[in-house]
Amino acid sequence: MRTSIATVSLSGSLTEKLTAASRAGFDGVEIFENDLLASPLTPEEIRARCADLGLTIDLYQPMRDIEAVPEDEFARNLRRARHKFELMNRLGADTVLVCSSVSPLAADDDALAAEQLARLADLAQDFGIRVAYEALAWGRHVSTYDHAWHIVETAGHPALGTCLDSFHILSRGSDPKDLEGIADIPGEKIFFLQLADAPLLAMDVLQWSRHYRCFPGQGGFDVAGLVRSVLHTGYDGPLSLEIFNDVFRQAEAGPTAVDARRSLLVLQETVGIAAPPASVAPTGIAFAELVTPDAEPLSAVLGALGFARTARHRSKPVDLWQQGEARLLVNTGTAVRRDGTGLAAIGLESPDPTVAARRAEALLAPVLPRRRAPEDAQLDAVLAPDGTELFFCATDRPELPNWRADFEDIAQAPAPGHAARIDHLALTQPWHHFDEAALFHRSVLGLHAQESVDVADPYGLMRSRAVTTDDGSVRIALTVGAAPTDDTVHAQHIALATDDVVAAARRFAEAGGRLLPIPANYYDDLAARYEFTDGELETYRELGILYDRDAHGEFRHCYTPTIGRVFFELVQRDGGYRGYGAQNAPVRLAAQHAVRRLTGG
Repeated sequence: MRTSIATVSLSGSLTEKLTAASRAGFDGVEIFENDLLASPLTPEEIRARCADLGLTIDLYQPMRDIEAVPEDEFARNLRRARHKFELMNRLGADTVLVCSSVSPLAADDDALAAEQLARLADLAQDFGIRVAYEALAWGRHVSTYDHAWHIVETAGHPALGTCLDSFHILSRGSDPKDLEGIADIPGEKIFFLQLADAPLLAMDVLQWSRHYRCFPGQGGFDVAGLVRSVLHTGYDGPLSLEIFNDVFRQAEAGPTAVDARRSLLVLQETVGIAAPPASVAPTGIAFAELVTPDAEPLSAVLGALGFARTARHRSKPVDLWQQGEARLLVNTGTAVRRDGTGLAAIGLESPDPTVAARRAEALLAPVLPRRRAPEDAQLDAVLAPDGTELFFCATDRPELPNWRADFEDIAQAPAPGHAARIDHLALTQPWHHFDEAALFHRSVLGLHAQESVDVADPYGLMRSRAVTTDDGSVRIALTVGAAPTDDTVHAQHIALATDDVVAAARRFAEAGGRLLPIPANYYDDLAARYEFTDGELETYRELGILYDRDAHGEFRHCYTPTIGRVFFELVQRDGGYRGYGAQNAPVRLAAQHAVRRLTGG
């Protein structure tokens, strides 16, 4: 199906928006009037630019406060409309959006509204233009799609149809019965379909619409259910995005347009009108790759954690450190960032790496060029929104390329340790790509997104959202800092699973490691909230171990100080605990800030 995007959904000049939409693969655009008014290009030049970019102009919008007004006011509206229709002819646009009136002059008179819209459609028809009438959720008298359709049906004009907008419909309620009336609208009378998702918020609907819309799949609306209802009518126009979002308006147009297009690809798959390569969920974390300009501090921490340097890449300055099934690659290549150690790549164990890579590419994930020696394993990799490289891997499976075969073993016996595997990874997202990251990991990687959690930070608010497999074999916590520039305080981290966090913490300390100090007030509060066995709480206080529990089990965890942009966490899950210790995050964040102040790091 054809796809379109409203220029108001992207940041920048009109030219930048059109270029971004074209490069992302959209077929057409809605020209938002303010974008045209602010452009130095003439309508003819805009039309030519769109043609050069392979874009059609599917809609010009909006015309406001047209119908059900006194006759002298309507005469002025027709004069205004004539000017807009002449402009649209110059643009090459053949459909105009008319929003239901919010004017205090508008009367609650459906017959008058139908009569005046029919006269507007008469004028539009003279210019070869169609009028798509849309119910605003905050319209003065017309605020529902079925009411708008009733007026259009009453007018009975061939150049007058309706525009359905998912936000205006779904923001009024998500009961499937609310969509049943769509089946009564002939598909040919649905002149346009605008799509937007939104988080479920309790607030004024106008403010909700103007600031918090997002792309389908990033919010809480059943956009797919609405699209199915519309397609069943026979509608064959474009699926078009109209997104008002403060963050998107400040982000780069190019990546936002790609995110937008991906959302429509996933939506089309969900409703059954597109079939990209099947989703292949990962079955584990093959490795996490750390880059560092100085391997010594990192090596000391890894050694204290019980990791051993077991292998080295044949042709690259990359060492493999291993403990149980937990594998960490330490890369000291010349391309390493100079702001310290960072988590650069994740190897995802995949049942079918080739199909996983094909799906990622079909959903517009940037495919990374690979420089490899002839004997190196053929690994496919894509780039996540935060810049992390994601490799689709097979480990020691003879029928598939084995990344482990690129490493030559080093005769070094592993030290005794307690970490069995990587429990989860936490990745800090650019502040304007948080919603994109959740959709990316869900749609491209086949992970399930949990609810977003807000965490109090001493200097603001941090958001976190986990994406996981059903069995928890892959867990990734996506986080965004307290401010647009706050991408270093909330560093990435690697959580290591252990069956005995107390023993692991003691061993780490005995090997010279330092754990993050936790304030005594935290343990006083624990004593009030929970009952512990004799000496248990004192042990936690001594070692800096935090505690949490949910309906399924218990969680004990502790942290190392940050090295560059990365820190490690030791975690013990008992009884099926499903969370990540979010209740303890404010304490951890405050402790990290305190350490940074003391060390100047």
